[in-house]
Amino acid sequence: MNAPVTETHLDWRLIGTIDDVPVQGARCVKNGDTTIAIFRTAKDKIFALEDKCPHKNGPLSQGIVHDGCVTCPLHNWVISLETGMAQGADSGQTASYPVRLEGREIYLSLSPA
Repeated sequence: MNAPVTETHLDWRLIGTIDDVPVQGARCVKNGDTTIAIFRTAKDKIFALEDKCPHKNGPLSQGIVHDGCVTCPLHNWVISLETGMAQGADSGQTASYPVRLEGREIYLSLSPA
């Protein structure tokens, strides 16, 4: 019998709790040479982006989180937390990663969206 391949619990990594990430801030996790920034909005939504601005690789984890976006601390590029896309007149994209909350635990998929 052929069954469809579905997402399993093994596809996700527990990386901490929502309490580990400051409101309107970020914490980073490493996956090999890649640093992934985990962001928390004022409404406790969680997002994950590679910690590199598409402009000049600035550390997005050190930026200001606002309105579903993060502003890069180097040159003020505004990046969507949901898609990783640069907003406004700027163009470019950083990798975004699927995240989910189970209670207060944060799970991250290491495959970019």
